[in-house]
Amino acid sequence: MKSSLTIQPEGALDFVSLGALVHRLDPGVIPFRKAAECRIHVSGGEFNCAANLADCFRLKTGIATAMVDYPIGDLIAERVRAMGVRPFYKHFVHNGVNGPNMATVYSDRGYGVRAPIVFYNRANEAAAQLKPGDFDWAAIFAGGVRWFHSGGIFAALSETTGEVIIEGMRAAKAAGAVTSFDLNYRAKLWNIWGGQERAQGVIRRIVENVDVLVGNEEDLQLGLGIAGPQVTAKSKLDPSAFFEMIDMVVGKYPQIKVVATTLREVHSTSRHSWGAVAWIDGQTHTSPTCELEVYDRVGGGDGFASGFFYGLLRGEAEQEAVNLGWAHGALLTTFPGDTSMASVEQVRAFASGGSARIQR
Repeated sequence: MKSSLTIQPEGALDFVSLGALVHRLDPGVIPFRKAAECRIHVSGGEFNCAANLADCFRLKTGIATAMVDYPIGDLIAERVRAMGVRPFYKHFVHNGVNGPNMATVYSDRGYGVRAPIVFYNRANEAAAQLKPGDFDWAAIFAGGVRWFHSGGIFAALSETTGEVIIEGMRAAKAAGAVTSFDLNYRAKLWNIWGGQERAQGVIRRIVENVDVLVGNEEDLQLGLGIAGPQVTAKSKLDPSAFFEMIDMVVGKYPQIKVVATTLREVHSTSRHSWGAVAWIDGQTHTSPTCELEVYDRVGGGDGFASGFFYGLLRGEAEQEAVNLGWAHGALLTTFPGDTSMASVEQVRAFASGGSARIQR
């Protein structure tokens, strides 16, 4: 069975994201306080989905975002090109001293019983300065866009970024695109300028324009103010508590057709149990589960979302779409960095019950 989402059969772009580009400094298993060197990964929750869909799933994607004209911006722009994502940049000029800046995320990998530690430097971030009117949505959507996506991390950056999302969502709906939003509730970001109450006020207005919602139980409670489930999940992989909350979500936002999330039981930093679930047009779908040996967990949720969106964009059966998201998210945790290094063939093989046997 296919979902009731009305997805345009073609367009100049299959998918456009709106969000902030960041660069993540990664010292590997060494904590930052002892690090002597680190790798640079280009990331951003919204960008990751566009990059995965372009590079792994071979779709035509774009990103609307801020770009600062200085060497770090050049580095990030090079990676956007390398992943095959078409940029729609609002350019900012760096003053040579304190910005505006492209945000930095610091994240070691942790190991075993030692969890990863993540912190940010988003001081004077260019993306936080984005406001309604900065993007020519008519031009972006002119050739047709099938799917438009944004997320809660971008919404949390400032008092104007949520308004940009609402503007973009409305333009996308007028152009006939499906709209999706990943709640991605980050208390650290919201606490800077308004806290949970302000977050819910902004996110609720965004979600009124959304067809497809991604978020776990905690995201639904903190970001949307949905009451917690009455049932107690037997484990982190038990979807019953999540499914109980869906009725309340759809009761408040009846236009929503799809709600999906990953399920993760963390046994240690390096070993997770992994699953995914989706509510689609009143029907529930649960992925297989697998045991992950995690190389780098950052981006796994975006890996699920992009694989799931791909299945829906391709018109796959609903269960197959969930399985593709689950498989891609699992594979993404085996690579360094935040974006995919998998091929669509690898994803399909794993989604259909493949194994880690060598492929000759």
